[in-house]
Amino acid sequence: MIPRGLQLPLTRPALPSPEPAPTGVAHVPHPPRPRAGPSRVSDQHDYTYGIEEEYFLVRPGAHGLATRAPSKLLKDARRELGDSVANELLQSQIEISSPILRDAADAARTLTGLRQGLSQVAARHELGLVAAGTHPLGVWREQERTPRSRYRRMMEDFQIVARRSLVCGLHVHVQLPPGVDRVQVMNRAMPWLPLFLALSTSSPFWNRSRTGLLSYRQAVYDEWPRTGVPDFYADETEYDALAALLTRVRAIPDARALWWGIRPSPRYPTLELRIADCCTRARDALAIAALYRCLLRYLVRHPEHDPPRSALTRRVIDENRWRAKRFGTQALLFDESGDEPEPLPQALARLRAMCAQDIRDLDSETALAPLDAIVAEGSSAHVQLAIYRQQRDAGLHRVRALDAVVDWLRAATIDFEDTAA
Repeated sequence: MIPRGLQLPLTRPALPSPEPAPTGVAHVPHPPRPRAGPSRVSDQHDYTYGIEEEYFLVRPGAHGLATRAPSKLLKDARRELGDSVANELLQSQIEISSPILRDAADAARTLTGLRQGLSQVAARHELGLVAAGTHPLGVWREQERTPRSRYRRMMEDFQIVARRSLVCGLHVHVQLPPGVDRVQVMNRAMPWLPLFLALSTSSPFWNRSRTGLLSYRQAVYDEWPRTGVPDFYADETEYDALAALLTRVRAIPDARALWWGIRPSPRYPTLELRIADCCTRARDALAIAALYRCLLRYLVRHPEHDPPRSALTRRVIDENRWRAKRFGTQALLFDESGDEPEPLPQALARLRAMCAQDIRDLDSETALAPLDAIVAEGSSAHVQLAIYRQQRDAGLHRVRALDAVVDWLRAATIDFEDTAA
């Protein structure tokens, strides 16, 4: 819920005028004219899915992060919520993973139940939850590593990169039909990654300061190897060959260390979306997960939807990712066609129209409704910045203004009033 009377300044700063380029600018790729009818092989597939979210643990009253989590917190959470709860690299973070979700209503019940249940357990340990890509008052130098051998090795291997990884994300798994090559579907889904990032942006602050970005989490995560937008691979065989090579030369322990913004899961028969910030509002996370599910169903049903890829394609996707993490829902997206830039709301409307049949078949109309609010009101990052400006205009010190932002984040994390179940 957005505080009453809060005005969200959604006037997007003008982009600097680009120098003329032979490729021009346009939007996320339009689907090509169909070369054949849609495949019916996958029409009866359920496209079950799963949602993972990472949260910050905060101290009540003080607004800051709990740099050391109580030793019994995870044990108590698992006693009530099962294996859906796990610790993270830093003690100030905790993660939930849903069971297999059958439909949007199941997802809403499950995610709200996990957030509410974990919040109640945390409260008994005098802690609260914040769902956001970064914590406005978090200082990475003050954080303590979770005492597990795996995390100790990560700290040794990645040094300051791991110590600075005070960020939280949203991951969505969607199971594809048997026999469908996940990497080939991944290639065709990749141009839409910046749109999913823009809708989820929730990390405009870092180390108690404004960053000027809407997803500073992406900037932090870019310090890690094997992140961001993956390369195009011919198929799962070629992708697996890369993972095998990196494992053989001891660059990675296994394929789980390929941390790209989208990837074939090394543990499940799913295609995993990883680019999104953790959404403050559960309804936003549910909408993004539902949209991703519908997109993958469309791509599987329509193998002819395979826009040509050139040497420029991946660079264009990465440039759009920059615009998404800089401007959020106010980003202008482009492709290689040379047309005019496309505002993100227009790209979203086109994607929803393209997937209209899949949205109906998966009964996802209600689940996608919050996307309209994200476009109209802004993502969590826009709300955070508006609260911060309001408090600063009222004369509050920078840190006190961030306290007000954290108050909203905590309340919105467990506010399920507008979440359809």
